[in-house]
Amino acid sequence: MNDQLKTILINAKWNFAVLASILLLAVLGKIINPELTNSIFATADKLISELILLFVAITLGAFIPNFKMLVLGAVAVFIGAAVLIYLGVFTYLKTDYLFSVLIVVLGFASIANLYRHYREFRF
Repeated sequence: MNDQLKTILINAKWNFAVLASILLLAVLGKIINPELTNSIFATADKLISELILLFVAITLGAFIPNFKMLVLGAVAVFIGAAVLIYLGVFTYLKTDYLFSVLIVVLGFASIANLYRHYREFRF
């Protein structure tokens, strides 16, 4: 295997982990609870039209050099917000909507970060 390709794959292992976990979530969700999975991914599909969310996700993925910290930070914010929803602080927000936002942000940030590593590749 080419040394450049090995370097890119090593740099992008968190990106592939995020994308694989989204795919795994979709497959397992269809088996375990298809109604909830359909609702989450339908909401995520609607969120794609929110351009400001996409710009933020792509900017995070393209310009934050440590993607691992981005993933861990996004998951920590999700957990914190889910706790606040449970405690009743956010009465207008639902956890499945918040999870859809997390999927969209991590997915697009991962793709943008992959592009950052891919454009370094020279044939």
